[in-house]
Amino acid sequence: MIRAIRASKTAAEERAVVRRECAAIRAAISDNDQDYRHRNMAKLMFIHMLGYPTHFGQMECLKLIAASGFPEKRIGYLGLTLLLDERQEVLMLVTNSLKQDLNHSNQFIVGLALCALGNICSAEMARDLAPEVERLLQTRDPNTKKKAALCSIRIVRKVPDLAENFMGSAASLLKEKHHGVLISVVQLCTELCKASREALEYLRKHSVEGLVRILRDVSNSSYAPEYDIAGITDPFLHIRVLRLMRTLGQGDADCSEHVNDILAQVATKTESNKNAGNAILYECVETIMGIEATSGLRVLAINILGRFLSNRDNNIRYVALNMLMKAMAVDTLAVQRHRVTILECVKDADVSIRKRALELVYLLVNDTNVKPLTKELVDYLEVSDDDFKEDLTAKICSIVEKFSQDKLWYLDQMFKVLTLTGNFVKDDVWHALIVLISNAPELQGYSVRSLYKALQASGTQESLVRVAVWCIGEYGEMLVNNISMLDVEEPITVTESEAVDALELALKRYSVDVTTRAMCLVALLKLSSRFPQTSKRIQAIVVQNKGNTVLELQQRSIEFNSIIQRHQSIKSSLLERMPVLDEASYLLKRAASSRATVSLTKSAPSAASGGSLKVPNGAVKPPPAPLADLLDLSSDDAPVTTSAPSTAPNDFLQDLLGIGLIDTSTAGGAPSASTDILMDLLSIGSYPVQNGPLATSNISSPGQAVTKHAPGTPQVIDLLDDVNAAYPSITAFQSATLKMTFNFKKQPGKPQETTMHASFTNLTSVTLTNFMFQAAVPKFIQLRLDPASSSTLPASGNGSITQSLSVTNNQHGQKPLAMRIRISYKVNGEERLEQGQISNFPARL
Repeated sequence: MIRAIRASKTAAEERAVVRRECAAIRAAISDNDQDYRHRNMAKLMFIHMLGYPTHFGQMECLKLIAASGFPEKRIGYLGLTLLLDERQEVLMLVTNSLKQDLNHSNQFIVGLALCALGNICSAEMARDLAPEVERLLQTRDPNTKKKAALCSIRIVRKVPDLAENFMGSAASLLKEKHHGVLISVVQLCTELCKASREALEYLRKHSVEGLVRILRDVSNSSYAPEYDIAGITDPFLHIRVLRLMRTLGQGDADCSEHVNDILAQVATKTESNKNAGNAILYECVETIMGIEATSGLRVLAINILGRFLSNRDNNIRYVALNMLMKAMAVDTLAVQRHRVTILECVKDADVSIRKRALELVYLLVNDTNVKPLTKELVDYLEVSDDDFKEDLTAKICSIVEKFSQDKLWYLDQMFKVLTLTGNFVKDDVWHALIVLISNAPELQGYSVRSLYKALQASGTQESLVRVAVWCIGEYGEMLVNNISMLDVEEPITVTESEAVDALELALKRYSVDVTTRAMCLVALLKLSSRFPQTSKRIQAIVVQNKGNTVLELQQRSIEFNSIIQRHQSIKSSLLERMPVLDEASYLLKRAASSRATVSLTKSAPSAASGGSLKVPNGAVKPPPAPLADLLDLSSDDAPVTTSAPSTAPNDFLQDLLGIGLIDTSTAGGAPSASTDILMDLLSIGSYPVQNGPLATSNISSPGQAVTKHAPGTPQVIDLLDDVNAAYPSITAFQSATLKMTFNFKKQPGKPQETTMHASFTNLTSVTLTNFMFQAAVPKFIQLRLDPASSSTLPASGNGSITQSLSVTNNQHGQKPLAMRIRISYKVNGEERLEQGQISNFPARL
């Protein structure tokens, strides 16, 4: 049969052979053929391993087990373990045969029954046969004892309540000399400790001395070819005993004291030039770290890990780094002694070792060693691989923020990181840097000069350019006039024109990045006030973006040009330095943002499964299975507040300008005039807090003039040129059959609400009937669909169907609109379905 199957050239030929053999076996079963029953079962097992169904032969297994001969029983038990599992009801029929074979006089038949029971034992069988297995633990034959111990592990796992029945036998068997019995019993003891607290306490009292004796005998034994591996006697028994010692000694001082000496002996005598010896040493170290060991023993264990770090084998170094991370919670000082070796691992060629070593170095940093460790990491940053720079940069920034006690040192390190790997620095890191510079007036001159020099040397790092541009815009006069010089600085000569050159170069170099270009325009506007002689040149640079396709840059260019050209009287007060950013408020906002991100990540899977679909008749129905893809929208369970929109992490100007600028502590209080004008001028896509009737600022649409009415503040009217405020219509969806366009309309004073008018056109020459449009949106958006104007769409564009949608974006200014659509219709009586996603809504909708 096997030869015929292997000779098959196609899967069809193989199936034909298997069908033919299965038919012959079924015939033999029907005829109750006893002579070839064991051979047929062997065939069925081979067929089963090929993946074909063999359930019809299960009863034959039971008949072979009930036979008296050893060959039949062997095939029967083998078939039992392969063809059945503990969930099969047929298995209950074999319990009686197993009980008889466990009491058989032939030790080989007893062994067959123990092996089968250890593989497929169910909870019911465990309760029925536990007394027989417990009795077999006391037999004289070592092979039977070994198999009985392994079978007992399965019984204890299935029925933990039976653990107390095996405690005494397990403890007594630790006196055996046969290694096979010992390793099986040690595994049984470990399982008993996991299953029962009573068993754990019992074994702590009665088995510790036996384990110490086993470990001492194995460690001191002479060469034994039966158990020798690379010159070490039975390393498997070593490791099992050490693991059991760790389980017993964890949280128990008396038990730990008994095993301290033997652990020290194993740690000092085991050779580390072979892999088997390293395995024992690693398990010994893990046991020392897991029990209540003495401080000297822990230092010895950590020194072993230090030797592992010098090993050439990457696997040994990796597990050593893992263990040292656990040891940090036990003995930080001992791990600190290996700091140099750990730092070398950060520069390893293996990426896994580099990342693990970097995490360990991060744990090693404290107030005393932060400066030398940071210097080492920053020095390596320059030559590290690109794929490792992101992790390394994040760790360095975290270390500098966490342990910095000197603002000047903090700035120096951050400037180095920005210069070397500014493209890998996260937004919240350089936001925090700007907040700190704003709060350190004595270092603002030093910061702008350092950043200018860094920008000249390396203008390709995005975050460096952003921070430098911001500082030049705010503190440009300090750069040109060398104000607030520190003793460690050397004077530099920078003209007003060179400062503008730096911003113009950044504006051209980052032509794709909207954020950087927007920051450059703001900085240029501020320099037009600080450097009046360059005002004409700055105006020419700003005007270049007047026709930019990006609405944000176009609007800034138009507004800023208007300020430079028409409003000289208010320009100086309007473009004063930003108020000092509240550092405490920023840190609180940053921490809250991090928590919200973690919460959103955790809740996304459950949220994604929710949601409902609003159908044209206004009824809300749960989405059926075919609409699963339609409703697969990004979920957002973040709380929605109506008093003030929260800040998106990547909205750079909102992070910088929205901190401490609006005083909400007094009900009805109005913000300062300069703050209001600045917020209105920059129009960053968010709306100020409504604190009272006099403190309102309404930015209703892009390009619309800003009007301010607050007592005691100058009235600014027609600050911007007249820009068309209408939203353009879009082609939301188009296929070979249909075209759908959207027109938009907003109510004044309700920026979060949008009315959409959808128009559907038939592009084919056949009339579409039973037309239905459906839409789904994320949870932070509310959608209402009005009924369609018709259910029949005329052919060839000779008419259209219109339908209105009302959308409320509860996170307007933070998250854009998104929508999935589903359109169903009939063509000549045949149902059709089209669906897609719309993401090309206007930016400020």
